[in-house]
This record gives sequence, C-alpha cells and structure tokens, in this order.
Amino acid sequence: MMMNSDRQITEWVEQTPFVDTHEHLIEESLRLSGALHERLPCDDWAYLFNKYVHDDLLIAGMPAAELRRFLGRDLSSEAKYRLVAPYWDRVRHTGYAQALRHTFRGLYGEDDLTAESVSRIAEKYRETIRPGFYAAILHRANIESCQVNSIPHIFAETEQPALLAQDIDITYFSRCSAADFVRVETETGKRPTTLEEWLDIIDFYFATYGPRAVAVKCWIAYSRALDFAPVAKAHASQLFVHNVGKVRGAYPLGSEDLKALQDFLFRYCVAKAGDWDLPVKLHTGYLAGRSVMQLGRIRDNAADLCRLLQDFPATRFVLMHIGYPYQDEFTALAKHYPNAAIDMCWAWIINPAASVRFLKEFLLAVPDGKIFTFGGDYVAVEPIYGHACVARRGIAQALSELVAEGWIAREETLDLIERIMRGNAHRFFPRASCASIRDKTAGQQ
Repeated sequence: MMMNSDRQITEWVEQTPFVDTHEHLIEESLRLSGALHERLPCDDWAYLFNKYVHDDLLIAGMPAAELRRFLGRDLSSEAKYRLVAPYWDRVRHTGYAQALRHTFRGLYGEDDLTAESVSRIAEKYRETIRPGFYAAILHRANIESCQVNSIPHIFAETEQPALLAQDIDITYFSRCSAADFVRVETETGKRPTTLEEWLDIIDFYFATYGPRAVAVKCWIAYSRALDFAPVAKAHASQLFVHNVGKVRGAYPLGSEDLKALQDFLFRYCVAKAGDWDLPVKLHTGYLAGRSVMQLGRIRDNAADLCRLLQDFPATRFVLMHIGYPYQDEFTALAKHYPNAAIDMCWAWIINPAASVRFLKEFLLAVPDGKIFTFGGDYVAVEPIYGHACVARRGIAQALSELVAEGWIAREETLDLIERIMRGNAHRFFPRASCASIRDKTAGQQ
C-alpha cells in the first residue's frame, strides 16, 4: 500500500544535506572553456541529455543518427527541440527524465521542456555556466560534499579538492587491456613489459595518491563476472608477459587465462587498498547503455562477491547501485558480511519505485550504518540537482511508509535521516572533505 509522505519527515529530509558518494564530473574549467571534448560533445542545454536520458531516447526509438545530431554542435535550439520532442514525450516519466525535469524546474524555473520553454532554457543554461557554478549548483541541491570517479584519469588532480574528493580507478590496473596500457603510458610515460613493472606502477599510484584519495573504484563488472579467485604470482607473471609480448594489450590470451591475470591484478589492488585503508567501490547490477547487458552475469554478481568479502575481511567494500534488478541479494550481503555496505547511487533514477521498496526493506533487515543514499553518477553537474530531488522524495516516502505501517516511530526518523543521508558517509569515508559547500558559496547566490 502506497502512503503519502509524512509532512514532518519530508521537511526533515529536505533540510538534511546529502553527502554525494558517486559522480563522474569533469573539471569545471573544461565546462567553462566550452572546448569540444569526448565528454563535452556540445555546450548547450542538449548536453544535459547526454547521460542518462539519451539511453532512454534510443530505447524509445530515436534513431542513433538523430541522437548524434541532437548532441552535436551544428543545430539551433529550436531544431534540436524538434528532433527530440516526439521521443521526449515517450520517456518523460522515467527516472532519468524526471531527474532532468526537476533540474529544469529548480535551476531554470521551467516546468518542462516544450516548444515555448526551449529558448528560455537555452538562455538560462548559458547564464548558469560561470566560475563557481559547480559549488553553486551543489549548494542549491543541499549537497555538502561530493566524491568523484574521474573518467579521463586514473586519479584526477582536481582544481577543487575541497569540493570534489577523488577515487583511484583500479579498473585500468585490473583489466590489462590495450586501452589500459595506453592510459598508464600517457599518465606515467612507462611501458611495462613484466608483471613486476606493472605492480610497481600500481604501487606508485597508491603511494602518490593514496593519502589524498577517498576510495578506490572498479567498474570491471561491465566486462566480466566478479568471481575473483586467488592466482599464484608466478602464473600471473607468465600470463602478463604473454599478454604484452605477442600483441601488446590486444588480448592474445584465451578467456580463462585473461580471467586468471585479471583475478590476480584485481586482488592485488584490493590488498593495496586495504593497506592504505581505502574502501573499495564496486559497480554491481544494471549496466548503462543499451543492447549489451547479460542478465545472467548480472544476476550472479552478489553470489560471486561472497568469496571476495570472505578473503578480505578487513577491507571495506561499497557495493554500488543496489545491484538492481537483484537488490534483495545485496540486502542479504550487507546483513551477513560486516565489511559490505550498499550505495544507492544511480539507483533512484534507474527505478525510483524499486528504490523506495529497497530502502524500506533494507532498513528493516540491516543495521542502518551500512547504507549511503545518494550519488548522482553524472558527468554534468546540473542533473545532480534533479537526481537529488528524486532521491529526497524517495527517502521521505520510504520512511513515511515505515512509520505509517508501524515499523518505526516518527520520532526515531530524524536521527535515522541524518545517518543515511550524510552521517554514514562521514564515518565510512574519513578522508573525504566534509566542509560545507554552503559555507564556501556564501555570497554567491
């Protein structure tokens, strides 16, 4: 039975700042430059569709060629609107689109994208982008600190370290692909030919950035299962030499040999993270994009992780995105394993209703110190505002229903709200900068 949100609980949720535990934000200076870039294909309001609404548009039938034109730089705002309008009507109720509609409303004062509002949205988009707009938007969203997994860098030397705490991305050390060798060589100038040289590079990243990192992040689940088995170093050394010696980084290894090499490297990185007291964030569940997801592998994510949680009991793991659509298994992991916590980042906009159900059930099954309730998972800063609106609505609904159903008392929810929206993250990620963005942006509004 769905209940209306309790007015007092809703007010408490609105007043409580979020700690944002997962974003992919590019640097503000790149946005300000407007320069063409892989992560900035256009610099107008259409850019806000680039992640994740564009996936829904394609699923709704928008031809890929039209989407590329929409996200390009050659069309006027009016022409872009005419391209997207038929498909926007089909996706407007999805979590992705609702987050964007909240952004239009909260940042630009427009209830929706229409033929009449598009020119005003375009103008207000441009007016918003000025020095300090990252902090200003996060302030308006009542987000006090933000953790970033940089896409262009293994660890980003951000221009705003007090605002954008950074993860070390260990995916590039674990996959051992051609792209990973290129990334490492670009950042270090080194071309390792032996496993020892590769491990030296991993050690260098931890020694250099470990003291400043908030966590390590791995999204290898996009390409393989999460069943990381122990592998002898001598065997991994032979596999590494074979991998780089014959056809550098072009996967000359068979699938089982490649898995064994990745298993060794991933577990090495996890051990290093433990040495540096860095939590390990793992992508689980649903995959972004379209026409690539293998649900059989996704279904097994939770079961595959059991050995890892057992083998590294002193390492803290953050299992991201609630493992959707298999979130029940992740509730079970968090209940059973002391070193497993769950992050609701991205989940609120993948499926808002499922996320409400998940939060209700999680709080009745698992100690409430083991959950983080918000991460926007965006490259652009603006949709974070709308995603936070969706998440606050969901949190208020979940807690209101628990109170109405008699599972918890209303007077208990204020402390609970503080823990799940910010307190847990402060305790779990002690290296993150927790200075209030609101204090930093006083006078900017």
